[in-house]
Amino acid sequence: MKIRTRFAPSPTGVLHIGSVRTALFCWLYARHHGGDFVLRIEDTDLERSTEENVDAIKDGMSWLGLDYDEGPFFQSQRFERYREVTDQWLAEGKAYHCYCSKEELAELRERQMNAGDRVRYDGRCRDRTEPLDGVAPVVRFKNPLDGEVVVDDQVRGRVVFENAQLDDLIIARSDGTPTYNFTVVIDDFDMGITHVIRGDDHLNNTPRQMNMIAALGASAPVYAHLPMILGQDGAKLSKRHGAVDIRAYREQGYLPEAMLNYLVRLGWSHGDQEIFSVEEMIELFDIADINQSASAFNPEKLLWINQQHIISAPAEKLADALGPYMESAGLNPNNGPPLSDLAQGFRERAETLVQMVESSRYCYEDFEEIDAKAAKKNLRPVIQEPLKAARDGLAQLPEWSKEAIAETIEKTADSFDINMGKLGQPIRVSCTGGSVSPPIDVTLWLVGRKRTVERLDHALHLIAERAQASS
Repeated sequence: MKIRTRFAPSPTGVLHIGSVRTALFCWLYARHHGGDFVLRIEDTDLERSTEENVDAIKDGMSWLGLDYDEGPFFQSQRFERYREVTDQWLAEGKAYHCYCSKEELAELRERQMNAGDRVRYDGRCRDRTEPLDGVAPVVRFKNPLDGEVVVDDQVRGRVVFENAQLDDLIIARSDGTPTYNFTVVIDDFDMGITHVIRGDDHLNNTPRQMNMIAALGASAPVYAHLPMILGQDGAKLSKRHGAVDIRAYREQGYLPEAMLNYLVRLGWSHGDQEIFSVEEMIELFDIADINQSASAFNPEKLLWINQQHIISAPAEKLADALGPYMESAGLNPNNGPPLSDLAQGFRERAETLVQMVESSRYCYEDFEEIDAKAAKKNLRPVIQEPLKAARDGLAQLPEWSKEAIAETIEKTADSFDINMGKLGQPIRVSCTGGSVSPPIDVTLWLVGRKRTVERLDHALHLIAERAQASS
């Protein structure tokens, strides 16, 4: 049997954390077993579904590298197929027309609630043979009245539902449009889906769907219902926790591999390992290792994992990814060091690509003024002569390399009998405008000889003015 999984988002919204985690698990399971991953757009809610959301879903999946083997299929293009099965079941007595009004159903619901009974349709139209004039009926599936449905869930274990507790589900509305639970069954059957991996909020739908699959004369797929993702406060994940459009994380400078790594650990584990490449995830992923308990979304952990992937990523790959962020920041990558050199120099200090770009701004454009606090602490008259000597030594270097820069600064510091930090920090403040940067040799190498010398001249001028003012 070839494994076939599916991801079936609704385009009534964009792609967010919970949906991506589901898509990832489906994708990994298919890839691990050499199977197929199918994308199906469940757009039967024609009023709320938008083309913009469809594009957002496809764009988010493309960024994350969750490629699909088939699709996207659209439920809105399969209405004829759903009508075909509806008519077939009506003819076979597996479904029936229900003429109950909204008022009747509301009265039934209120009566059941007052009596403390389970709220469900009581099947009053189940054996009706005559239509009701002037009423457009819905179509209900004839659920078995006795027996049980056993879901051998790959995450939750064996879950048993009594058919007597399930009502007759509406499969087609009065206007003829099909309902979610019905379309899902027909689609999974037609598309040969072998494994349905989805959130555990769908578990209660499963027995009804399994009964409808049986009505098709087919065997049910294997089910795996994933535990919820919660916010750090234990509440259901929402926008305030980070359940936003997944593309917002791209805009913030997260790597797609880091997002996948973080999400795979929300409910799945492999020993104590925290950092996974995509290839490792595919190799190691198994439904059997999914936890039953809910996971909490932790933005700080996501940020840490992103930084680990930035540190380990090839510099050329980071360079390719940095381009759009440079453009967004209004920086011209041709006005400074190659982006691969930038990535190499800043990877240890950047949690996101946006942060990397902003931290390196001084490598691509001049700053208007030096941070006042850093200047007051480091650009004092006492450092004027060592700084001038370092400036001259750097200006005369035959080769602008990290090794030569480090050697020049070290020799200058030794000649004035001061430690490296006493000279390195004033140089850093002079050349970056602030007190934080990569190691000083890397910083100056990236800033470049011309900018380094010009900025040291400017700093020396400030020190001279300060000395004159104090005297």
